[in-house]
Amino acid sequence: MDAGFFYSYHLGWTRLDARTLLGDLEAEGLRPAHPVTGRTVLVSLDTASLGARSPVTRDQLLSIAGLQRLREVGFRLWTDGGLDLLVRIRQARAGVVVVEFSVGELPEPEREHAVSAIRRTVGRASVLCIGFVVDRSGATAATDWDGVVIEGDAHLHSWPDTVAVRDETAARHPQLAVMDGVEMSPWKVYGNEVLGV
Repeated sequence: MDAGFFYSYHLGWTRLDARTLLGDLEAEGLRPAHPVTGRTVLVSLDTASLGARSPVTRDQLLSIAGLQRLREVGFRLWTDGGLDLLVRIRQARAGVVVVEFSVGELPEPEREHAVSAIRRTVGRASVLCIGFVVDRSGATAATDWDGVVIEGDAHLHSWPDTVAVRDETAARHPQLAVMDGVEMSPWKVYGNEVLGV
């Protein structure tokens, strides 16, 4: 996911968290079912079969998205206007699950709607959302965001629109510790788009 993105980090991810997230996204107009065909498809993220699609039911997607048997799953979300964005849910380090939304290919109005919808839903999806990163252009795609949000030690060479981490993570991160962030419980939020999150 090198284009614009929204990454959300969660501890204790379960099928219930996946169900909550997808239900909240559907209420916001981002649905896993294609608006015309009604089909829900998994998208292969494996190098050997990158982009291959497998139809599934909504219940199968919800079950798989809980990551009880897989390390990652990819699928598409569709807007009311028929545009789509790729979503990847993956196991990261230290028992953290990352939900990655690729928003950079959406035209600006749809991208802003998607970013706002995702932001409203990530905290509800998991009580243990430990942070998130929004970079609409993808300029910071090479940054080790797992290292920043999970461990608080990876270096930032450039800044995203917004990064939110727990207070204790901010305190141990060499760059964030010396900056003023905005308290938005349970996170400390940094970036040029803080008030827009």
